[in-house]
Amino acid sequence: QVQLVESGGGLVQPGGSLRLSCAASGLTLDSSDIGWFRRAPGKERERVSCISRSDGSTYYADSVKGRFSISRDNAKNTVYLQMNSLNPEDTAVYLCAASRSKTCGRDWRAFPYWGQGTQVTVSS
Repeated sequence: QVQLVESGGGLVQPGGSLRLSCAASGLTLDSSDIGWFRRAPGKERERVSCISRSDGSTYYADSVKGRFSISRDNAKNTVYLQMNSLNPEDTAVYLCAASRSKTCGRDWRAFPYWGQGTQVTVSS
């Protein structure tokens, strides 16, 4: 059974940083496409970042490009999302998702495995 568990969320002031973690069991992250998504109240689920299983290539939404960075620690079977220069518009529940097939360029519905999410709140 595949299980994804996010951690690292919390309350941070504007301009601050957080690092989110997505730990997996039942699935090897270095052979999976891993996406980070976020869900804010009243908004569509947004794909924030993705890392490809095939060559480790990465994708970022325009809204986070230059501020967020996705990485993978194969030994820990964990994917991270480093978030810098946070602003109130980044406030959301952040979820990681995994797929054993090529999924980074596809809609969020193509990802079969999801974590429960971790809340990120950016506020002074």
